[in-house]
Amino acid sequence: MPAIQSVATAIPPYEASQTEIANMVRSLFAADFTDIDRLLKVFDHGQIETRQFVNPLEWYQEPHSFGEKNEAFIENAVQLGTEAVEKCLKKAGANREDITAFISVTSTGIATPSIEARIMNQLQLPLHMNRIPLWGLGCGGGAAGLARAYEYCLAYPEAQVLVLCIELCSLTFQHGDRSKSNLIGTSLFSDGVACALIVGDKVQLSNHTHPYITNTQTTLMPDSERVMGWDVGDDGLHVVFSRDIPSIVHSWVGPNIDQFLERLGKNYKDITALVAHPGGRKVLEAYEDTLDLPPSLTAHARKILAKHGNMSSPTVLYVLEDILHRKYPKGTQGLATALGPGFSSELLWLEWR
Repeated sequence: MPAIQSVATAIPPYEASQTEIANMVRSLFAADFTDIDRLLKVFDHGQIETRQFVNPLEWYQEPHSFGEKNEAFIENAVQLGTEAVEKCLKKAGANREDITAFISVTSTGIATPSIEARIMNQLQLPLHMNRIPLWGLGCGGGAAGLARAYEYCLAYPEAQVLVLCIELCSLTFQHGDRSKSNLIGTSLFSDGVACALIVGDKVQLSNHTHPYITNTQTTLMPDSERVMGWDVGDDGLHVVFSRDIPSIVHSWVGPNIDQFLERLGKNYKDITALVAHPGGRKVLEAYEDTLDLPPSLTAHARKILAKHGNMSSPTVLYVLEDILHRKYPKGTQGLATALGPGFSSELLWLEWR
């Protein structure tokens, strides 16, 4: 089975507390909402303490064109993505000449040539590697990238596949959008970059214990396009973020995970490591309630949410990196899970060997 050999993150340079961000939003939105103080309570209730961005807060207090924001996306994505790939390869002790495929994941900027091509030039990666850019998977993109790398390594056991997730959510902030969705998104999303190296059976690993991906499941909820995603306007990307997401976790995600575990001959008691994308406090609480999970299993996700916010696709890799630091013993079994636009679910079963 394909193994996750290493995971590394690249942290954007500007950090702000939740209080600092709320004060900025108050200054921008106060004239348009008579109940601004009530609305800003969402910043206190999300269990987020700090977030990181590619620009200082002052930058977001002025309007910027779609072109200007996208140019900033490409510049920062290449810089931070290069850093994440280098750190990931160093952690694995891998030779860049041996990388056979490069999956890049994003939903917050547009680039042609895509970001991984630009990073290949920066790092002088093999010219014949397969490039697989994935766009539009949102918060589910990190888990989906791991799943596609797993499938690639099943087909090519000698493969070594980079999965690079880059989301610079702050660059999608709409300065002139006074919708509650924009305000809620501003309380939650942040910038993040993470890279994982997935390898096939014929690749020699170190003697350390690694999580192996043994099975996956992708599920689309029919006719659910307005649950999560983007509306594209003249000034860029406008967030679509339904208040029904926690209730969907209760009513739809639970049975979906049940089906996955039943197919594997597993149950919830077999889960000793949970790699859950922390979409927000209410989503994590819905996971705990629906799956009857102890808070200890969501502790890693809560830690990442508190320190970094919701970074969309890279967030699940941040959680995975934190779990790998714990050096879980051989025999550990885990579930990786993330939800994204579609509306969709990505599930992976992990076994430490």
